[in-house]
Amino acid sequence: MSHPDADKENDRKRGTAEHDHLFRVKPLMETIRHACKTIYHPRRNLAVDERTVACKANTGMTQYMKAKPTKWGFKLFVLADSSNGYTMDFSVYTGKNNFPTGHGLSYDAVTSLLDSNVLGSGDNRKNCPRNAENSLSKKSARGSIRWIRDGPLVFVKWMDTQEVSVCSTIHSAYTGDTVQRRVKSQGTWRTKTFPCPAPVSAYNQHMGGVDLSDQLLQYYTAQHKTMKWYRKIFLHFLDIAATNTFIVHKELYGNLSHKEFMEQLIAELCGVSQKTAPKRTSSDHVPVPGADLISDARNVATAGRRICVHCKAVHVSCCCFGCPLSVLDFSLDCFLVLYITHCCLGGVEDLSSVPTTS
Repeated sequence: MSHPDADKENDRKRGTAEHDHLFRVKPLMETIRHACKTIYHPRRNLAVDERTVACKANTGMTQYMKAKPTKWGFKLFVLADSSNGYTMDFSVYTGKNNFPTGHGLSYDAVTSLLDSNVLGSGDNRKNCPRNAENSLSKKSARGSIRWIRDGPLVFVKWMDTQEVSVCSTIHSAYTGDTVQRRVKSQGTWRTKTFPCPAPVSAYNQHMGGVDLSDQLLQYYTAQHKTMKWYRKIFLHFLDIAATNTFIVHKELYGNLSHKEFMEQLIAELCGVSQKTAPKRTSSDHVPVPGADLISDARNVATAGRRICVHCKAVHVSCCCFGCPLSVLDFSLDCFLVLYITHCCLGGVEDLSSVPTTS
């Protein structure tokens, strides 16, 4: 991912503006980002949203997000195709200085992921209409719509439970779309239909692109427990690459399920044919001294199993000759007793001589 000597040089800059928090993963990250944008042309509807990679490492980049299912982790801003969840581009949030344009985090996160050729051709919050004439108020009825048009740009306000503002260059203000909401009327809850602006309907339909991408990533993730923060990021890059590859394969051929595709991908990366892959047997494992004796003891000690009188949960299969501990009245921690029992079994050659009454 990066050269160890270069890592040391970057670490010496820690605490200064020249220090790069993502230096260890930057080369691979740029390679993955370039590949994501090169091999796939997205459809019309894209979504930008946050993604969390679970991690509690003390790196200065991990964020605590109280409202998220994953409370601690790295925050990524992701651009995804809403039709299939393909990850088009992403950026890792490293702190407040990540986007230093001065327009705010939301603005910088979105514009950093969009094609620079189309930036500046839309609108921004500074130029939104703010005149009070015919505007919505807190007392406006639910479903009320106000809109104003400037050439191809339409700006719409809609009253749901709160005021919703949206602008678009490709929609009409209202095309007859409706939404259903549960409202309380005369002490009972009922479902009622309200008019909804076309841009809001389109937003609700296509806003879940990153959520769909997150769902596909989690099905067959490579993530596992690790003590290094950059391995968490590295494994997430693997998930992005594998999931994007599956999406492209599905678009072109569509003849494999996600599981079948991942199995075939792993077999090809390992240089093993799926059809001739050997079945895993017990002989494939490294032998552990005494493990076969413990296994045999569990098999023969199926009758007369007794329960610890203290914890009422641990089942004891056997004990050793001359053991001072009573199996019916443990004076030590039950886990310790079971551990001692298994250790002693490692030296027993004739299991027939081991009592199995308790």
